[in-house]
Amino acid sequence: MKKFYLIGFILLLFFDTFGQTSFKLTALSALPFEFSIDWLIRIFSHYWAYLVILGYSGAFITWMVLLKKAPVGPAFAASHLQVVTVMLVSIIAFNDQITWMRLLGALFIIIGIIFLALAEQRLHKKCLY
Repeated sequence: MKKFYLIGFILLLFFDTFGQTSFKLTALSALPFEFSIDWLIRIFSHYWAYLVILGYSGAFITWMVLLKKAPVGPAFAASHLQVVTVMLVSIIAFNDQITWMRLLGALFIIIGIIFLALAEQRLHKKCLY
């Protein structure tokens, strides 16, 4: 079962990060932003827009499968790890700057996920006895 969770969360992380990155690439490809039909045509004339749909669809399906089996608390927390992976991909792909505040935020997310996983593990052991 642990292997199922690990593969599931890696897939979820991949699809979420892929979707977010594709979303930013779509937005950059459709510049300048304006409320018009031309802007909508620019959005859907780039393949990035369709990759956004693919990424979010994959994330949704993966999330639904995980929710059937995984404990909700740690699963919900782990799903937020994509904030960290998107930040890392943005540094590489978009030359975004990493700041101390971003690093601190990423660290808090990771620590929170670890604490929730440990608490869930402790609760599970307690229920067994």
